[in-house]
Amino acid sequence: MGMMGGINISYDDGESWIKCNSAPLGQFYYVAVDMAKPYNIYGGLQDNGVWMGPSTYQASSRWQGSGQYPFKSIMGGDGMQVAVDTRDNTTVYTGFQFGNYYRINTRTGQRKSITPKPALGARPYRWNWQTPIHLSVHNQDILYMGSERVHRSFDQGNNFEAISDDLTTGGRKGDVAFSTLSTIHESPLAFGLLYTGSDDGLVHVSKDGGVSWEQINEGLPKDMWVSRIQASAHEKGKVYVVLNGYRWDNFKAMAYVSEDYGKNWSPIGKDLPLEPLNVIKEDPTNADILYIGSDHGLYVSLDSGDSFMLMNNGLPAVPVHDVVVHPREKDILVGTHGRSLYIGSAKELQQLNTEILAKALHSFGPAKTRHSSFWGRTFRGNVNEPSLAMPIYAKATGKATVTVETKDGLALQSFETDLKKGLNYPTYDLTIKEEVLEAYSKPLREKQKKTERPLTLKPSENDKLYIYKGEYQVKITQGSESVNTKIVIE
Repeated sequence: MGMMGGINISYDDGESWIKCNSAPLGQFYYVAVDMAKPYNIYGGLQDNGVWMGPSTYQASSRWQGSGQYPFKSIMGGDGMQVAVDTRDNTTVYTGFQFGNYYRINTRTGQRKSITPKPALGARPYRWNWQTPIHLSVHNQDILYMGSERVHRSFDQGNNFEAISDDLTTGGRKGDVAFSTLSTIHESPLAFGLLYTGSDDGLVHVSKDGGVSWEQINEGLPKDMWVSRIQASAHEKGKVYVVLNGYRWDNFKAMAYVSEDYGKNWSPIGKDLPLEPLNVIKEDPTNADILYIGSDHGLYVSLDSGDSFMLMNNGLPAVPVHDVVVHPREKDILVGTHGRSLYIGSAKELQQLNTEILAKALHSFGPAKTRHSSFWGRTFRGNVNEPSLAMPIYAKATGKATVTVETKDGLALQSFETDLKKGLNYPTYDLTIKEEVLEAYSKPLREKQKKTERPLTLKPSENDKLYIYKGEYQVKITQGSESVNTKIVIE
């Protein structure tokens, strides 16, 4: 039996069920991060509440030994949007479907309902299934929340005031609320520069903190669901929007940019395939990089949306509903609607420019890792076999040879790897050839004689010989081209 919480199996005609959740089958609507060290990831999931956990967690069944799963549920229902106050990394705003939102202290567990209520006798507010919220980066006491209007709180959600009239076409009878706000964003460059999008195709801007609003969807496809609006963090007047038409059997990829606060819109991503779009994000570091999540995958543009490439190295063909690039760690978090959460590196992507793209080979080194005496040893039946990724850009696809040497040019290890056109992360298993052991050990022993106990390098439990701490040079050769880089074992 399949369900939104995973796969369940019964061997006794449905009398009892076993959860078989080894496959990551979460349906994420939204992803958020905090600024703790290590930072935490938060996400709202279809029919599975809101969860948070450390970014350092690597999926495995080891936690079953301790009984402590690193990801914790902090809200039930259908998990929706999340905003985290990064001043304390414990004040979290989140909730479940149709606008039921709370302020939670994740340390104490304290919880307070914050959903704005209409005046006595007034019509109830219309809340989208996935009600949009936005925490101001200018002052994190200020929270925005959208029904058919924009509500703003100056005091962490204790009190709200409506700062707009109805910013939709005005409602339609049906099974669920319609003509609701579906997305809200405030410019990171200007307090009170606010944008909204609705599920019935309207887009609005306020340049004065909600005192006045202007409708700016002229030139955009009519009646489409505005799935995300994003004010640029690099240029004050720039704003991006993606619209989604699958509910009307329109599967076009609709993405637009405006350079003048929404007065004029230009289509971007004209090379995107026929796939409805769910999210657009600008890279926080490189103004030329855009990310788009569609119903089939994640796309990236290095040229401000003129052309896009599929980011599918390890990411399945699955709906992407949210993308977040951590501003400090430069990780990219991808919330998929079906295959849970993925994490990758945006560091190298952010550095790509015309100069690097013109090179045959480029290294983003040095690559670093910490030395461990546990390398090669067995723990609870698992052999600790390390690997170090060495990020490289290659202009062409083809085999390459990697040689690891000491500063004096002693070749410690050599191996072949396949490079694809684009970014590559070939891994080095941190082993050295046994025949160079004496030549390698001698200078290390001399160096340590006076300061530390004598150094003895020998094979680990798995019979492999591992490199010692220090700085090493690496040469990567592909055909007639080569590039030098370094690795540092701390």
